[in-house]
Amino acid sequence: MDPLFTLAGFVVGICVGLTGVGGGALMTPILVMGFGIPTALAVGTDLVYAAITKASGVWFHGRKGSIQWRLVGYLALGSLPATLITVVLLDSLQPSGHHERVITVALGVTLIITSLVLLLKERIAKSMASGNSRMAAWIRLHRTRLLVTLGAILGVLVTLSSVGAGALTAAILFLLYPRMPAIAVVGTDLAHAVPLATLAGLGHLQLGNVDFTLLGSLLLGSIPGTALGSQLGIHLPEAMLRRGLAGILFVTGLKFAF
Repeated sequence: MDPLFTLAGFVVGICVGLTGVGGGALMTPILVMGFGIPTALAVGTDLVYAAITKASGVWFHGRKGSIQWRLVGYLALGSLPATLITVVLLDSLQPSGHHERVITVALGVTLIITSLVLLLKERIAKSMASGNSRMAAWIRLHRTRLLVTLGAILGVLVTLSSVGAGALTAAILFLLYPRMPAIAVVGTDLAHAVPLATLAGLGHLQLGNVDFTLLGSLLLGSIPGTALGSQLGIHLPEAMLRRGLAGILFVTGLKFAF
């Protein structure tokens, strides 16, 4: 166990507790830029980390009845096959070494998308909740197809970058179901994130992109960090923290993408 990795897990855990997002979006860039971990190894390890840490949340929300399992099914109908196809693609690129570049660019693009989602999520949700626009009417008409399609896009992005299983899924649910209670969005988001991260993580494990010693160090720090961040979040302005996090993710995404 490396204490520096444990410290990184603790810091990321605090950010997740404060804002509700940022696990993969912060952890993977920190591992790559801060510790020099190869991008593919950082992504694979972070996916297994996400599957483990989010499983307890699914149990909690399942007991509370705050998971829309039908929506989880539609999301998974798109995301899980897309995840398998992406893993096969990475496997085919691995002998040439091109998979590392593909993962790096995908990480940058997904970080930029996530940062924009964090900044615009509330504005989009308010616009959709009004239900007056033509777009809102069109989305209501095609919600199921959109959910499967966006799930497939999500499967590709998460498998390549380990980012987006939380923030991007929540944004999709807010966009398509603006009147869904926030607690149901969180529960449904988590219920989909666990099988997605698990399948993608297993794919990366088969490719040799998971470091279990690193994984243990991150978990050792992140669990108490998340608990502390959740307590601190009660006393700090969440909107301001989210904007700050969005700015960091945007700049980091530009660095990875370009």
